[in-house]
Amino acid sequence: MRQIGRILIGLALIFVSLDMIREATSPLVGNPGTQAVMAYLASDLLTAFILGAGFAWIVHSSVAAVLLFVTLAGQTVLPTTAAAGMILGANLGGALIAYVFTLTAPSVARRMIVANVALRGGGAILITLLISARPDLLEQLGSTPARQSINLHLAFNLVLAIVALPFVGPLMAVLNRIMVDKTADNKPMVSVSALDPSVLDRPQRGLDCAARELLGMGQKIEQMLSAVEPLYDQWDTAAGKLIRDQDAEIKMMHLNVKLYLAKLGKKGLEEDLSRRSMELASISSSLDSASDAIARIMLELAKRLDMQKLKFSSQGRKEISDFADRVQSNVQLALNVMMNQNPAEARELVAAKEKVRQVEQKLQRNHIGRLRDGLSESIDTSNIHQETLRALKQINTAFSMVGYPILLKSGDLLESRLAET
Repeated sequence: MRQIGRILIGLALIFVSLDMIREATSPLVGNPGTQAVMAYLASDLLTAFILGAGFAWIVHSSVAAVLLFVTLAGQTVLPTTAAAGMILGANLGGALIAYVFTLTAPSVARRMIVANVALRGGGAILITLLISARPDLLEQLGSTPARQSINLHLAFNLVLAIVALPFVGPLMAVLNRIMVDKTADNKPMVSVSALDPSVLDRPQRGLDCAARELLGMGQKIEQMLSAVEPLYDQWDTAAGKLIRDQDAEIKMMHLNVKLYLAKLGKKGLEEDLSRRSMELASISSSLDSASDAIARIMLELAKRLDMQKLKFSSQGRKEISDFADRVQSNVQLALNVMMNQNPAEARELVAAKEKVRQVEQKLQRNHIGRLRDGLSESIDTSNIHQETLRALKQINTAFSMVGYPILLKSGDLLESRLAET
């Protein structure tokens, strides 16, 4: 209802503005200069068409442009033929708005926009040429200039929808062949390392750089986790290669972090800084193991499903999807903890580790129950199902390590467990 109200308010403002334009342009009716310009537009429909398209683009609304031209035609400021050319141009201008705004969008999203520009713009150009040759056709659309103008707009869009409908399929087939996303566009951007060698003589700054690098590692692993789960339903070789490439990059980042921390401690560190350095090295190792679980376990399991033409049972697939969502949520929480170092969120993250362990055990029991019932899909995919659950638990455990140093520092961690609250 709120959106409907906004639309009605917008239309009301358009009509109010048109009434104001009508009053403001009244003195122009008898102006010789205005009459000369409008007479020229009536004789040059190409210019009128271009002006109409340009005006619709400037105001970002073909509706507002059409209503303005109809108003001017009703006041006899704009000749009917000129108004027709500008209205048809506004139809092209309205189509170009979406085209320009989606230039950076994927091809699959832009194809219908390009089809709209081709059909609507092409149709507008053809009708403009027709009116230029037979201006008397406008008289069939109404008895007054305003009625002729608005009826032209309505008739054009109605006829275009009817005539163009059979050509939509062939046009989209052509665009599907022409507008193809390049594989190279899917390659991950080269990231800049946060490990600044110029601050190695300032340990605190250096540790901050290492922490930022670990945050970047965590974000890359989060992307890998999001990308691997759909491969259990539909294998994609290109996506698999991207995940492996990302894993190789994670391993290089892990190595660089270890070497960077070693250089930081070369001249000795204060106790607090030395402990922080060890914590960061431990987190880096945990993140590397999470990347391994995705690229060397989950990815291979998804590929095995495809090669052996296997499918999970509906319940088993739902359990894996829900469990992956739970782990993904904990990964995002871990990234937040890495940024804000919040003890409350760190406690929530560590507590979630035990919850995930309990859920994983329950799902394993559910799976065993389906095996007892003799469900064929569960039998065929038993190992893949169980290994996937264990891999997800391993990823969750790796990210939960982020919270332990924070809780230890705040006194919320007693030996190997959370302090009671």
